[in-house]
Amino acid sequence: MIEPVIEMKDVVKYYGDNRVLDGVSFQVFRGDTKIVIGASGSGKSTILKLVMALDKPDEGKIFVGGQEITGLSETELVEVRQKIGMVFQESALFDSLTVRENVAYRLYESNADDEEIDRLVRENLRFVGLEDAIDKYPSELSGGMKRRVALARAMINKPEIMLYDEPTAGLDPITSKKINELIIALRDIHDVTGMFVTHRMRDAFTLASEYATDGTGNVTFHRESSSTLTIANTRFLMLRDGKIIFEGPDEVLRCSEDPYIKKFLA
Repeated sequence: MIEPVIEMKDVVKYYGDNRVLDGVSFQVFRGDTKIVIGASGSGKSTILKLVMALDKPDEGKIFVGGQEITGLSETELVEVRQKIGMVFQESALFDSLTVRENVAYRLYESNADDEEIDRLVRENLRFVGLEDAIDKYPSELSGGMKRRVALARAMINKPEIMLYDEPTAGLDPITSKKINELIIALRDIHDVTGMFVTHRMRDAFTLASEYATDGTGNVTFHRESSSTLTIANTRFLMLRDGKIIFEGPDEVLRCSEDPYIKKFLA
């Protein structure tokens, strides 16, 4: 039996008297991406915080890499978080550090040698197309460039899992497409397991209908031509008032007769 990389079992989370998550259960398997959608306040970002162990559930269990994390100490969670990279909506770069220093931040903490740090930083900046910006400061970058630097920083330890919290929010369509393509390449070429929180359905459907190949050393992107077939390793999870009301592929979501889902997609 294949073991999920991420799993929630009957998770409940309160903030004050507000029940943000109400019995949430799902699994994400290796190399798969779960696209989490729903209205504002439905609990999307809370799920990422719990998977990252930045917060703890009030009820239920959470597993990362087969290990239950809900009862671990902060010291024990350090090892779990090494498996996870996260890209926040606002990039969360350190303004006083260069791009090089931002991307290398986790490597400095692990006392890696300078030569290895430089190699890994350049490798990851090359992946996001920003090696030439290595000595710039965040104030010298556009919003899209900052988001790509944040992606490079999240990738620096070659995490098994990537969490994306509204990674294209506030970006123009061309820049959003670039971010989406990088995420697709991580999924399809590097076999990274992902969770992608968004309210932008165009981006969500892009992830569900495009795939990347790398047969000649150059990454190319393709769109699934059939309107009735989605990319096999990408599924949607829709929340409403802290509960999962839909989980499944693109083509089933689009054809749903549920009034709430139809209104949301419209």
